[in-house]
Amino acid sequence: MASRTTKAELERSKKSKDSKQPSETKRSKDDDVMQVLDGAIVVINTAKGVVPILLAQGILETIVNILTVVKSAIKNKSDFQVIANKCKTIAERLKSVTKDATEDDLRGHLGRALSQLNESINHINSDIASKKEIGFWKRLFTVTIDRDKIAAWEKDLDLVLLLFNFEVTTDMAMSVKKGLKLITGNVPSMNVPKNHQIEPPSRPAMLYGRDGLVAELTNLIINDNHLALIGPGGMGKSSVAKAVINEPLIKDRFAHRRFFVTYDGLDPLTITSETFMTRLAGGLGIKMAGADPLRQISTFLRSASTLIVLDNAETFEEASDLSALKGIPTAIAEMANISGVIFVLTSRSRRNAPNVRWIIKDILPLDLSSAQAVFFQIYQHTSRSEAEEDIYGLLKELDFHPLSINILANTAQQNHWSPATLLKRWNDRHSKVLDSGKGKLQSLSDTMQLSLSSPSVQNLGEDGLRVLAIVAFLPQGLNEDLASNLLRSLPQVDTICDVLCMQSLVYRQDKFIKMLAPIRHYVRDSQQPPDPRCLQEIRVFYYRTVATCSKEHDRCADIIISDHLNIENVVAFNLTNILNHAGETYVACRQFLQCLRWHLPRPTTLTTPISNIAENSSTRVLKAECLVNLAGLYDTISQVAKASQAFQKAEALYHTASNPEMAGNCLINRADLLGCQGRFIQSQNLLENFQHTDPWLSLSETTKAWAWNFLDRARMYTFTTSANELFVKSAEDRVWGLRSKISLHLAKFYYEGDAVQARTHLENLSLQCTSTGDLVEALEALAAIAFCQGRLSNAMDNLQTLIDMSMRQDQDSEGVLWYTVRKAVVTSKQGKYDLARDLIQKASEPFQFFALPSARVFLHRSYGLACIELTAGECDRAGTYFTDTVEACDMQGDLVFKAFSTRGLGEIAFVHRNFALASQHFEETRSLCTEMGVPPQHLYSFFPFNTLPDRFKGWTLFLGSTLPSTNNNTR
Repeated sequence: MASRTTKAELERSKKSKDSKQPSETKRSKDDDVMQVLDGAIVVINTAKGVVPILLAQGILETIVNILTVVKSAIKNKSDFQVIANKCKTIAERLKSVTKDATEDDLRGHLGRALSQLNESINHINSDIASKKEIGFWKRLFTVTIDRDKIAAWEKDLDLVLLLFNFEVTTDMAMSVKKGLKLITGNVPSMNVPKNHQIEPPSRPAMLYGRDGLVAELTNLIINDNHLALIGPGGMGKSSVAKAVINEPLIKDRFAHRRFFVTYDGLDPLTITSETFMTRLAGGLGIKMAGADPLRQISTFLRSASTLIVLDNAETFEEASDLSALKGIPTAIAEMANISGVIFVLTSRSRRNAPNVRWIIKDILPLDLSSAQAVFFQIYQHTSRSEAEEDIYGLLKELDFHPLSINILANTAQQNHWSPATLLKRWNDRHSKVLDSGKGKLQSLSDTMQLSLSSPSVQNLGEDGLRVLAIVAFLPQGLNEDLASNLLRSLPQVDTICDVLCMQSLVYRQDKFIKMLAPIRHYVRDSQQPPDPRCLQEIRVFYYRTVATCSKEHDRCADIIISDHLNIENVVAFNLTNILNHAGETYVACRQFLQCLRWHLPRPTTLTTPISNIAENSSTRVLKAECLVNLAGLYDTISQVAKASQAFQKAEALYHTASNPEMAGNCLINRADLLGCQGRFIQSQNLLENFQHTDPWLSLSETTKAWAWNFLDRARMYTFTTSANELFVKSAEDRVWGLRSKISLHLAKFYYEGDAVQARTHLENLSLQCTSTGDLVEALEALAAIAFCQGRLSNAMDNLQTLIDMSMRQDQDSEGVLWYTVRKAVVTSKQGKYDLARDLIQKASEPFQFFALPSARVFLHRSYGLACIELTAGECDRAGTYFTDTVEACDMQGDLVFKAFSTRGLGEIAFVHRNFALASQHFEETRSLCTEMGVPPQHLYSFFPFNTLPDRFKGWTLFLGSTLPSTNNNTR
């Protein structure tokens, strides 16, 4: 029992000790804080006894009072440790700075710094005293001060310490004393050059989209960095600099020592070091006395922290005078090395003074939102909401260049132009619209002339203008890696580009020498056209590249991919303008379209130039060849309607040129595209009628087999003949025979439903396939049969094989997305809806143009997503996709996907018990079936992946005339 009692007592004793530990820890922490406060007070009292300046003594006395109140009346003392340490630093610095100083020194930087410090300390003292008084009236022995308020005081003291710049003041005081002894002995102080106060320019009234940049530049300056703001004329460099010097942090640090010195209007050809220093002294408000202006200005700069903006620095950076080239950079470097002096340059040139650690910031164009804000702040002729869409394209065409936007908006406002008139003026006159006045702020021409007249550009001579014209001519700019190959007559092209970049007339991006749109328009409109010899060299190089390009991904393919827009522009230009080389241009056009199809399938701007090729005996076949390759490109990117139009035009040209084989090829391709749109009757009629023409007799047997194969495909979909009568003629051909047999066994499966027999035949035929096209047909058929039998895993395997095959064929980007959509539909049948959606999303990302409603694969993708959502029970989302698909079908003239989607909308209406609307959709679906030539009950017979879930019975009821009547649409 005693043992247990002792153990209990020990337990209680342990708990008692544990309960005291937090209190003891807190006391220990408070003791540490008290030691810090006491130590700070001792240091400050010591400093107060030795500083000779009364104002400094008063500041230290106030600081002691603050810390004493914290010790006695503030509860959260630990939050004041940082403040206490900063106060110690202030005391130590004051003792150092005021050593040997007199009250006379208060007229300079020292006095201003002490006054700012005094104001900050008094502010803190006042706040703490008021808090203590509140505690007194509330009968509280201690009060708590908000931590955020203490943090604000810490920041305030940091700024004061930064502004105070004790080291500079100490150096100044020491140099004054030494100067007295060495020079005059009797003069009490050395005179700093006198200056009259010059107010810096105010912040620009309209400065949009630059807040982040201004904040970044401000932070760099506060951290003692010299800045060079670089950009072409009209980018707003000066405006940004004016905004920066008016930032509160900048004002707090530099006070009235913020200077904006502009070198606008001076001639680089005549500027000298003396001119530079005289303009600088004037901008600083200094009246020069005698020789050696650099020494006088430097003495003035050493008297206090100073921020100097040198605006339009390209004027002196481009100086021609030899002494200026050496003297001005040296002077800037010497002044920049003075402690407390910060320089900011605004310049079109990158030839900034050496021996200065510049941080270079390129001033970029505005973003869209800021560009619109600038435009509509000036242009008040109509509301922003009404004109925004029209103006967006125009602003984009200006590359969001600030000066061009400002001039354009002012011109439109002053002339009371409507948005439509403004667009017409721009389309008619381009850069001429941007010459609304005189001077670089009202005329793009004037600001461009300033850059073009710089000595560096002038020294390039005609070669510099030739390169400028070529960069303006090429939409992507000049490929740096190919520059010497493209412009063989300009061996110094790399050096020329360096100079043009240095003058901000061009810029480098992604290995191309590029040009802002306003500059490009100015060069095109106002300067000499591209040099014929340069154009010929570019044409020769690009044409040779497309001629040697193949399906293989080699160096030529890399050039096609990197310079595709430039090549396209050269071809279009030559199709329109160069008659002497028309033949080689037609060939290059055909070859380039094929290269695009292989390596970079995308829409092209060559459609109109090809259509405008004059037709005669020497051009018909060449033009037809261009149209065939254009059709092939459009087919690759799923633009069925445009492909069909190009094939039809080529077909007519081949007929005129007495080339029935190629004309037949074009017709068969058109028939195939009609079938793709679900226009089976039209496809069938086109091919049947073709067989009764004279050109048919001239066709090769393989071409005839091709036509028979496509004819039987159309007949298969329309169920106008038995399965055994299909693909009989084409099955005998050595090229089309195997594919026709595959189609025959698939047709038998859809007609007769014998999956086992069809699967056996198709598997055997797939082993015989030697061509990719035949194997694709076999795998598609096997995937469809597996899906119909419910063997979803087998269907997925075959579809994945098709995806892999498409990925290996660079030109078949459509195939990747096509089979992925089918795979996603199968995945949704397994209940994996999120995975199904994700499959389509990821497969769509690399092919942006497939998202266009004009692309056939858009229909496939949109309808596939609708099926997935309907399977997932998301009827509203499915309805949106069905509607999008119908609208795109109307645009493309596609019947089959419109029929599928209209039926889908009917099923959604049926689910919602809106039987009248359901009946309307189903009636339209039946009408579409009639137009296609497909029996309504066989709408999905050859499209198993497009079927809707079995639980949706509305279409079946409608076909059986058992759909509920419209008067039962509610319960």
